[in-house]
Amino acid sequence: MQELADARAAFAPSRGYLNAATMGLPTVRTVEVMQEALLQWQAGEGCPVAYDHAVSAARAAYARLVGVPRGHVAVGSQTSVFAGMVAASLPDGAEVVVIAEDFTSVVFPFLVQAPRGVRVRQVPREKLAGAVTTGTDLVVFSLAQSACGCLVDLDAVLEAARRHGAMTFCDVTQAAGWMPVDADRFDLTVCSAYKWLCQPRGTAYLTVRPEVADRLVPVDAGWYAGESVWDSVYGPEMHLAQDARRFDVSPAWLSWVGAVPAGELFAALPVTQVRDHDVALADGLRERLGLPAQQRPVVTVPDVDGRVSAALESAGARVASRAGSVRIAFHLWNDEDDVDLAAQAVRGVSAGTPVLR
Repeated sequence: MQELADARAAFAPSRGYLNAATMGLPTVRTVEVMQEALLQWQAGEGCPVAYDHAVSAARAAYARLVGVPRGHVAVGSQTSVFAGMVAASLPDGAEVVVIAEDFTSVVFPFLVQAPRGVRVRQVPREKLAGAVTTGTDLVVFSLAQSACGCLVDLDAVLEAARRHGAMTFCDVTQAAGWMPVDADRFDLTVCSAYKWLCQPRGTAYLTVRPEVADRLVPVDAGWYAGESVWDSVYGPEMHLAQDARRFDVSPAWLSWVGAVPAGELFAALPVTQVRDHDVALADGLRERLGLPAQQRPVVTVPDVDGRVSAALESAGARVASRAGSVRIAFHLWNDEDDVDLAAQAVRGVSAGTPVLR
């Protein structure tokens, strides 16, 4: 698979980095273009119009990745900003169903709407589809859970929402980049791109089906949400973009310069190849630890006392501690040597002899 090999070569070697679910690594080209942009800025040659071209290119690449027209994609900074807009757009007294253990950036924005009667029901991931009723206005969920990588029963959730007339708002942050995502299956999706998509932090995307766009209030609208961006920097009249750009949040320019190489890399790469590579490594680790295959790139190992995390770090691995477990995430830059490193460190804890670097 030459495409996969070329994509892997786009990253600088980083032995033992098993933390894509926290923060993806930049491509070599991302680092280069951001360094170039910094030097141009230092020399007084920074150009907002050129930065705007970068935002447009990144938007187009993401649209290709998730299978929607670019006019369905808004750009912003973080998941919580877009979730806050969606929450603020709900009518008073609306009912929202969320996953209880979900990442709080897609839960808190709805909980804070309680003073105006918005009701949030928090249910276990496995019971999400069954919790949707005729009184549900919006179903909010991450496609893959942050703490463990577990996937929702997507077909069941979408069918329940359709049957009861509820909108769907899906956070694909922990999925886009390693698994196929068809954003058109949802009313709304959001993605923070600094994890599996390896873009700088400060880049996030919202997809909006045109059928539901009028239900959203662009509460963060500024000059960048205008139909003509450069004619929208002063009032008094407001002419917002006719497509999803009306929901744009003014971009942190240099982050978007760095987003383009990574975005175009993932948009051009068959995502099934990424999935197969990542999952094979994760399931290879599970096999070495005597665990069943899970068909996802995240492995969690119970670690209530921190010994497993300490052993992995001492062995040269970078991992994360989440919800009482160590979270180990494999992505493009990882290989079998990383699997061996992690397996030896974890098994060493069980044997009472943690591996040292």
